[in-house]
Amino acid sequence: MLGRYQGRRADPSRNGKAIWMISVLALLALAAAAVFFFRDPEGGVPSASASSQPGAGSASSPDQSVPPEPDVPDEPPAPSYDFSQPVPQAEEVDNSYFADAAFVGDSRTDGFLLYSGIGTGENLTSNGLSIFRLADRKALTIGEERYTLLEALALKEYGKVYISLGINELGYNDDNGFYRSYCGAIDEIRRVQPNAVIYIQGLIPLNEAQYTAATGRDYLKNDHLRVYNDLLRQAAEEKRVVYLDLYSEFVDENGSLPEEDSRDGVHLKKDACQRWLAYLKTHTVEFDTLYPDGPPPVEPAEPETTAADGSGQG
Repeated sequence: MLGRYQGRRADPSRNGKAIWMISVLALLALAAAAVFFFRDPEGGVPSASASSQPGAGSASSPDQSVPPEPDVPDEPPAPSYDFSQPVPQAEEVDNSYFADAAFVGDSRTDGFLLYSGIGTGENLTSNGLSIFRLADRKALTIGEERYTLLEALALKEYGKVYISLGINELGYNDDNGFYRSYCGAIDEIRRVQPNAVIYIQGLIPLNEAQYTAATGRDYLKNDHLRVYNDLLRQAAEEKRVVYLDLYSEFVDENGSLPEEDSRDGVHLKKDACQRWLAYLKTHTVEFDTLYPDGPPPVEPAEPETTAADGSGQG
């Protein structure tokens, strides 16, 4: 028979107090943990008003805020047209592109319209036409009326104006006057055709030997022609019109017009006229490309006049 336990018995009241103390300590530990977990990033405890703001997160409610949309970069602006350079090559157009074009020039341009196969465009040409006399020489007959070039150009609206002048002026040795007259002519043409693309055609070279053999003269020189082409490029840049580098299209290794392209060193054969047209068809530019903000303002200025009218070869 087991003997009775003779030691000290446990006091029920003391056990209860111990359990109560453990419970209190556990609650305090949980409270401290909650404060640490939900504390403000800057170290404080968020207030009830902060947690109630739209988009505020909580342990039981994930953040419902919508992230901002990423910024979309604007389209870069199109580069402006460089009037200091010849028009670059473009996709080929067909002959209908020239239906609303006016061709201003001398007998070289007249031959181009006859033999190139273009079949359209307004012929505003005259033998011996000079940039010095556009405003005062009644060189064009339309119907039964005679007009200056500028008067004739104002009779209807055109989408393009092609200018090819300078051969006759080679015999008039006033480079500065040529430049000023050309700039003035561009102003006047723009005044009567404000919505047209103005093309300045660089001078096609000469064959000096053929010219001298055909005429007995020797004062038309390619050296001077190249000076004029430089002035034409400057005028195109200053007046913000298009320059066409026809010189480079026709010049040979000697800086001359090839013999096979002409009979007299000045006027072009049919094959050369067709190459001229092929160049124009692949070197075009739209009005809105040139002037996205509208055409430049025009300061009307009558071209200078002179009693001389060049060499009379074109």
